[in-house]
Amino acid sequence: MLAAITAAIGILIGFYIRKIVAEAKIKNAEEEAKRIVEEAKKEAETTKKEHLIEGKEEVHKMRNDFEKESRERRNELQRLERRLVHKEEVIDRKGESLERKEENLNKRSKKLERKEKEIDNVLDKQTQELERLSGLTSEEAKELLLNDIRKEVNHEAAIMIKEIENKAKVEADKKAREIVTHAIQKCAADHVAETTVSVVSLPNDEMKGRIIGREGRNIRTIETLTGIDLIIDDTPEAVILSGFDPIRREIARIALEKLISDGRIHPARIEEMVEKATKEVDNYIREVGEQATFDTGIHGLHSELVRLLGRLKFRTSYGQNVLKHSIEVSHLASIMAAEIGADVKIAKRAGLLHDLGKSVDHEVEGPHVTIGVDLCKKYRESKAVIHAIEAHHGDVEAKSVEAVLVQAADAISAARPGARRETLEAYIKRLEKLEEIANSFDGVEKSYAIQAGREIRIMVKSDEVNDLNTVNIARDIVKRIEDELDYPGQIKVNVIRETRAIEYAK
Repeated sequence: MLAAITAAIGILIGFYIRKIVAEAKIKNAEEEAKRIVEEAKKEAETTKKEHLIEGKEEVHKMRNDFEKESRERRNELQRLERRLVHKEEVIDRKGESLERKEENLNKRSKKLERKEKEIDNVLDKQTQELERLSGLTSEEAKELLLNDIRKEVNHEAAIMIKEIENKAKVEADKKAREIVTHAIQKCAADHVAETTVSVVSLPNDEMKGRIIGREGRNIRTIETLTGIDLIIDDTPEAVILSGFDPIRREIARIALEKLISDGRIHPARIEEMVEKATKEVDNYIREVGEQATFDTGIHGLHSELVRLLGRLKFRTSYGQNVLKHSIEVSHLASIMAAEIGADVKIAKRAGLLHDLGKSVDHEVEGPHVTIGVDLCKKYRESKAVIHAIEAHHGDVEAKSVEAVLVQAADAISAARPGARRETLEAYIKRLEKLEEIANSFDGVEKSYAIQAGREIRIMVKSDEVNDLNTVNIARDIVKRIEDELDYPGQIKVNVIRETRAIEYAK
């Protein structure tokens, strides 16, 4: 019981002490709060006053800036006003000056009008007096004067045209000679005369008997398979192969050399060797054609055209190898085309293909020009190249510069000394006979065989032969040439009739 009472008393005392402590803390807190509030009020009042002062200063500053800007604008407006006033004054003065000038101009124009009228009157009087004295009206006098001037101008123009023509001819001839000479100098291909026989060397004369075979069966087999004649005579250690087809002759030569090297000569072996030789020659022909395109720098040819080019290696024309001739024509045409600014590629391509028809002219009927044109059309060559090929012998009129260049290059390659096998004496006789035939006709004044005998140019007398008769003369001369002369290719007969008017100034 005592413990309980003691505990209760302790609790009451503790509660009382806590109450006193709490009240003291609350009082202190209230006082601190009051102090903080007072300080906050004082600080707020101070801040308010500071902001008011700053605001007043900012307003004062803005007012001063505004007043300064206003003064500057007023000053600028005053300056502009003064300038406008000055300009108005200047304009007024100029206007007054212009008015004075206008008055002066009006006065002058009136004076000029009066003077013009006076001059017109004087001119009319002079014109009437001149017409009275000359007996011509002004229009007639003007026409007479114009006619005199026109005659004089026409005379001077004719003289100038003649001078220009002569100068152009001289320069053109000189330039043409330079181009052709330059082209020939840059392209000097060697030509070796081909024959119609080939010689095969033998190790000994006993081999002749083995080539002939029992009862001649071996030699008959070779001749049958190759189409070439074997001539075995007294020539020591040699067999002659004779035939007009160079390709067959080459096949026979290779096959015979293989048989001699192998030593086994009988019909079955001969057939085998001829077949191998044929393949070798075909490969060689293709390689030669490819080499020709490489040498001339031509690309994109059809493989069949390349093969036909290779066949030209075994084709000759008057002793001139046709492939070498074609390569030379290609080079010459391209060089001349480059000199005059024509299409080098077309000239070079047409030059290489111009005699393509000769590769198969033994197998296909028709002139080699037509055959070559058909082949190029078949293998889709360009129209420009085909036209140049078609015109290179003058069968059709050349309509492009490249066609003319191929014509010229072909003539240069074929006609230059050493290119073709023809004696000088026979060549001169043929040209003389050609001119003799032309000169035998009535009305012919002069004739000239040109272009290595491929063309004859005939001048007729204009007072004896009219334009219609020139056609008949050309036809009659062509007929006599065909009947009396032997010549390669074709000959162009060019009959010329001209009338010249010549006067001399003294």
